[in-house]
Amino acid sequence: MEKKNFNTIAIRTQSERSQNKEHSVPLYLSSSFVFDQAEDLRAAFNEETDDYIYSRYGNPNVDEFAEKICQLEGAEAGIATSSGMSAIYHAITPLLQAGDHIISCSSIFGASHTLFTKYYPRFNIQCDYFSAAHPNELLNLIKPESRIIYLETPTNPAIEIIDLEWVGKIAKAHNLILVVDNCFATPYLQQPIKYGADLVIHSATKYFDGQGRVLGGVVVGRKDLIREIYLFARITGPSLSPFNAWILSKSIETLSLRMDRHCANALQLATDLEHHPSIEYLRYPFLPSHPQHAIAKKQMRAGGGIVSFSLKGGLNAGQQFMNALQMIKISPNLGDSRTIATHPASSTHCKLSPEDRMKTGITDGLIRISVGLEEYEDIHQDILQALESIK
Repeated sequence: MEKKNFNTIAIRTQSERSQNKEHSVPLYLSSSFVFDQAEDLRAAFNEETDDYIYSRYGNPNVDEFAEKICQLEGAEAGIATSSGMSAIYHAITPLLQAGDHIISCSSIFGASHTLFTKYYPRFNIQCDYFSAAHPNELLNLIKPESRIIYLETPTNPAIEIIDLEWVGKIAKAHNLILVVDNCFATPYLQQPIKYGADLVIHSATKYFDGQGRVLGGVVVGRKDLIREIYLFARITGPSLSPFNAWILSKSIETLSLRMDRHCANALQLATDLEHHPSIEYLRYPFLPSHPQHAIAKKQMRAGGGIVSFSLKGGLNAGQQFMNALQMIKISPNLGDSRTIATHPASSTHCKLSPEDRMKTGITDGLIRISVGLEEYEDIHQDILQALESIK
């Protein structure tokens, strides 16, 4: 029976049962695997068989998790990694060489920006940015040496939306590889491959885990590109531990249930806070006031679990707000069952210059709320009392 529905895929995609016929997939906590004959090991190393050799190359728990995301994203192949940043690095690096050029949305995670602007130039790989608010800038950045278009949507932390179908057509017309970080949406809300993405990246640490327990990452997409990434990763070793993979695969079984509640709480919070006198502006994709509301409605099932707003008092107001929170905790993470507040200018994006932060829509007073699964009224009241504390 072919699995077609999201929840059935999330629950029923499992590794092959062992001789013990277990109902729940066991943990394969083994660094290596054994062979009956020397010829069997030779055949495995030459990829004449699918036998497991060494957990840096492959592991049943890790492969189950990667295969599950492949099916949920509609991808041909995939590879799991040790973290979201390892997924980003390994999705891009083996596909480039000295002299190549990346075109990226300017509103991206701070560590991704550092990779593009500090480390890749050391290998003569350059990056130019286009604004999510003015995506037509992308067209003027395409060069003969351009190889990759990289973007997040929704973006982190400005919650801007980029038209995946439009960018996908541009990438195809210019023979560019389109890489999309789909972490904020998850495949439950958005599937970029449908719109032309060649590779899709996730920090599995976020919504896939959902409870802030383990690190993980995954890259899925075209089989030929994943093959290059896999061969590179076999050498560099960004291995996802079998235990983490087991946790993540189990957590995916409840992803849709959790995302429905994240989205419902976030939409209600955005609606209630949008016109608060202490807030200069608020961004949530499914609010009609969002600049790219129509695009979000076209390509997303719901608006996601992140609400961002900028406080009128700037840096001082942002710090007062954060310090006044009671139930909600301060953390750089997101996608947790617990509501989390982050002040990007002083944390996740603090190493960017003030000019670069402004280019990415990060004001001194910007607050990112990862809306959790608690009772909505408790979330709302804590944020209201923190807003009232600003002087």
